Amino acid sequence: MNPDPGNDPTPTLPAPRLASGARLIACRECDLLQYEVVLEGHADAHCSRCNSVLYRGTRASLARMLALMASCAVLLAVSNLFPIAVLEVQGAHVEATLINTVITVYNQGRELVATLVLLTTIVLPAIEIACMLYLLVPLALGRIAPDTPAVFRLVLAIHPWSMMEIMLLGVLVTLVKLTDFANIIPGVSLWSFCALIVFFTMAASAFSVRDFWAWVEERDTALEMKESLQ
Repeated sequence: MNPDPGNDPTPTLPAPRLASGARLIACRECDLLQYEVVLEGHADAHCSRCNSVLYRGTRASLARMLALMASCAVLLAVSNLFPIAVLEVQGAHVEATLINTVITVYNQGRELVATLVLLTTIVLPAIEIACMLYLLVPLALGRIAPDTPAVFRLVLAIHPWSMMEIMLLGVLVTLVKLTDFANIIPGVSLWSFCALIVFFTMAASAFSVRDFWAWVEERDTALEMKESLQ
């Protein structure tokens, strides 16, 4: 005997609402074409076949992303200009900065390690932050930066190699070991480096590729309308 469909206690979920001018999106895992749907903030759209993430909802506004990246730029500059810690040994004071740490490792014959530390904790994060500011500042001013696609691809390629948190962990372990031999005074750079990692992580978790290109499309449409009216 078949159950009466009208008495089915199973709740039915509302059908997803298609976005205005909905586009077809191909799943990167199974290539299934699906229509774009409207998402709430911090929600994800999943493939109906393989359940992989298609795209994320809006994480942050343009103003918030710009503020986070500007804060990262300031904190990165402070982290490199001031000492991480001051070591006091028998009345002598030794200041350790990020650059001095890399130079010391290099002079100890560990050129590869020094190069990796320099790239992953100083050079590549600086390039990524500079590129993001290069892209976001013009968007905030209602313009689009030249060579935006190429610069954005560079950001995506660099991001996985930013490993500042590993550097911070190594610094903290080293400072703890040195407490048996010297008096350690944490410097401004150590605190700014901790704050940099927090802000950088916030920016990475809030940033959405989909949102970025939506901002670009909005500015492009506005510029085209402005040109047509002139």
